Amino acid sequence: MDKFLRVNDLKVHFPTDDGVVKAVDGLTFDLEKGKTLGIVGESGSGKSVTSLAIMGLHRGTRAQVSGEIWLDDQDLINVSDEELRGLRGRKMAMIFQDPLSAMHPYYTIGKQLAEAIMVHEKVSKANARTKVIEMLGRVGIPNPQRRADQYPHEFSGGMRQRAMIAMALINDPELLIADEPTTALDVTVQAQILDLMRSLQDEFGSAIIMITHDLGVVAEIADDVLVMYGGKCVEYAELDDAFHRPDHPYTWGLLTSMPRLDRVKSERLVPVAGNPPSLINVPPGCAFHPRCTFCDYAAADCTTVVPELAPSYPKHDSRCHIPAAKRAELFAEQIAPRL
Repeated sequence: MDKFLRVNDLKVHFPTDDGVVKAVDGLTFDLEKGKTLGIVGESGSGKSVTSLAIMGLHRGTRAQVSGEIWLDDQDLINVSDEELRGLRGRKMAMIFQDPLSAMHPYYTIGKQLAEAIMVHEKVSKANARTKVIEMLGRVGIPNPQRRADQYPHEFSGGMRQRAMIAMALINDPELLIADEPTTALDVTVQAQILDLMRSLQDEFGSAIIMITHDLGVVAEIADDVLVMYGGKCVEYAELDDAFHRPDHPYTWGLLTSMPRLDRVKSERLVPVAGNPPSLINVPPGCAFHPRCTFCDYAAADCTTVVPELAPSYPKHDSRCHIPAAKRAELFAEQIAPRL
């Protein structure tokens, strides 16, 4: 099947007075229609910067963007500003992390959604309002006719997030990017939002990128998982492999620090030691080596040589100097019993 979204060697660097921030440094992945890619990692790993690059929202800033981003045979890096504005909302859309700051406080929810329609379609205000009310109802907002005339601050957090999803989906985009859409929501509302995104994906056949630091959310919705660290992809695998046969020490750390609700856990959770790296002064060699407890098993010097992203299993790539066979042995002996 043809890949709908193709990102190749994407780099997003920000020059500052202290040095160059390498927020994204050589990222490659692809995505088919109807599939969901989960991008996970700690804060500062480059997840949100990647999504903004795809949407072209770094234009007009100091960001230096290079590489390739192809959306259905359209080159998003080199397309004109006018063409890019035409694609946003119609062909690709984004659910931002904080809907209260992403929506305009002075305009009603209905007016903002109607504007999103009228930018791309030649319809009357009455027809646009009809579609807005229909979409608000579809995303589970009660009494949508009255709610459409309310302002963002009059909505609860969960309802604002639903309104944000409605705004993103109002023009049936083929690519939906969700940047931590369940952050700061209680678990019941989180589950409702994820169910909503799944049902809407089934209906529209959209490709979804789910950006999160919550592995529980990824397990619930993703087909493939991309783990980012220090601006690079360190592991890229199908969902079952990523959870049941993880292949990078950083992914091991993420999984062993995650609580399990399906069984009694006899041992304490072990967080990943240390802090994420500075993207101005990324550690030489493997960026994870200052926090990795397995460097002694590496076949090359983790402190000087940057590892390549290489296949370890079919459809499963990892960026690590430890030989694949040894990683499998370490996982079986030391990590799997703790999961």
